[in-house]
Amino acid sequence: MIAACVERADAAVGNVPLHRTVKTKLLGLLLLAAGAAFGQLSIGIRIGAPPPVRVERVQSRSPGEGYTWIAGYWYPVNNRYTWHEGYWTRPAYAGAHWVAPHHDGERYFAGYWDGDHGQVAHDHKWDKSPGHNRDYNHDK
Repeated sequence: MIAACVERADAAVGNVPLHRTVKTKLLGLLLLAAGAAFGQLSIGIRIGAPPPVRVERVQSRSPGEGYTWIAGYWYPVNNRYTWHEGYWTRPAYAGAHWVAPHHDGERYFAGYWDGDHGQVAHDHKWDKSPGHNRDYNHDK
């Protein structure tokens, strides 16, 4: 009786042994799962290039030594552009320089500080916090 059960387990499905069919299906599922794990889905919304830069007629005086003027620029917020007025600030770290945001006709590139210590991204929420003076406050 046990021999009959073993014989049935080894029986062919069609002309292919059962264990080979299971292995083939598992291999196929494994390959599909691996492809899905390394696959990428990207959804983007294009809002086009920003409006022309606003002309700032008066640039305020520098508040002191070591400050850098950041000219006003447009930046994307949801499905539109918002104007960020120009302002004085200190670099993110000594020796850093400001790389202005720009649009290449298809994609927007945010502004950032760059230098020997790497890039520091500009955070629009950071400089709009209540009481913030838009300075990185190196002296504190």
